[in-house]
Amino acid sequence: MRLPGLRRLLAVRLAGQLTDGVFQAGLFGAILFNPERHADPLAIAGGLAVLLLPYSVIGPFAGALIDHWDRRVVLMVANTLRALLIGLVSIAIASGSSDTVVLISALAVTGASRFVSSGMSAGLPHVAPREVIVAVNAMFVTLGAGMLAVGAGIAAGLRAVFGSDNTGSALTELGAVVLALLAAAIARGFHPRQLGPDHADDPGSSVTHAVLVGLWHGLREVLHTPSVAAALSAIGAHRLVFGMNTLVLIIFGRHVSKGDGLEVIAAVGGATALGALLAAITTPLSVQHLGRRATLVTALSAGAVVELSVLTYSLPVIYVAAFLLGLVGQTVKLCGDVAMQCDVRDWVRGQVFSVQDATFNVAYVCAITVAAMTVPDDGHTAVLPVIGSVLYLLGIVAVRVLHPAATPPIRSQLSATGG
Repeated sequence: MRLPGLRRLLAVRLAGQLTDGVFQAGLFGAILFNPERHADPLAIAGGLAVLLLPYSVIGPFAGALIDHWDRRVVLMVANTLRALLIGLVSIAIASGSSDTVVLISALAVTGASRFVSSGMSAGLPHVAPREVIVAVNAMFVTLGAGMLAVGAGIAAGLRAVFGSDNTGSALTELGAVVLALLAAAIARGFHPRQLGPDHADDPGSSVTHAVLVGLWHGLREVLHTPSVAAALSAIGAHRLVFGMNTLVLIIFGRHVSKGDGLEVIAAVGGATALGALLAAITTPLSVQHLGRRATLVTALSAGAVVELSVLTYSLPVIYVAAFLLGLVGQTVKLCGDVAMQCDVRDWVRGQVFSVQDATFNVAYVCAITVAAMTVPDDGHTAVLPVIGSVLYLLGIVAVRVLHPAATPPIRSQLSATGG
């Protein structure tokens, strides 16, 4: 944190997460934006698909452009665009527009958010020494999650002041507009090209060409970087399991609570968040002492065992399992981030992050869809937890086959623009 570039990037991250917290909480209070409120499992799967798949559709565009344009400019423009789009959502809410109109507007906001998060992740190695990349990622994720919660609290406070009707909800959302513009202003303080790319992928090509080949270039880079391919395999395995668990939890929670099950879901979500918080502390230590490959294998092995405990369908056991699976998932994610930031060439890094987005969300939605077609009305299923455990084991096999036994040592290497 002695590096001004790193401090500024953290400030952009925190302002951006505050924006997301205010926007998402305000939107949740304004309309029925939560697919968990649908009773039918297939309707839940469809709702989550609507919410998550746009990330995967927009991802290739975001990745290509942040490897083609100055990432400083991307952060400025994307945050400004996000402020404008949130303003449009506010107008839609205030005017009493249908949920469909508000939902489509909200999805446009998440698209702009994709540019912001990808740009920050791809630019981080330009302002952080490589030997502390794992710890910096863990810190950013932890503080970012905290800012999401703070943003939700700000939204609750604004809603209490302005009211819960359409006008009050619209005014609440305007708080997110201010925060997005603040993030854009902070990003403006970077020097040109300070966040890279040092040169564009396919120099001299048009933006259209960059977009068309973006996802392919990202896939090609993954295939030629075994440590990244292994990490994405682990992420995919966990997201498949997490997707199935989400659907089972929603149905089971409603069954045991005889209501909407939100108290069960909230408790599990809190336990998962605590596990992710612990991962921010343990992952840097594990990577330092065991290496990324062993850390991934250890996390996936723990996941395979913990997933079987879900078969008890005991709420205390499920809460403990949620905590441990939160630890597993965040450990895998952090290892994936550091692989992409340290092992991938700068001018295709954004496109590789797009591949991760696709892996992350497509796997999640596919798993939920499969679970929706098989889970019984009471949520009790022996098949899905067993399948989940097997998926973790397959992830271990993929990591052991793909990941080099030892990755190159992480040495300090700031770019010329990064100080």
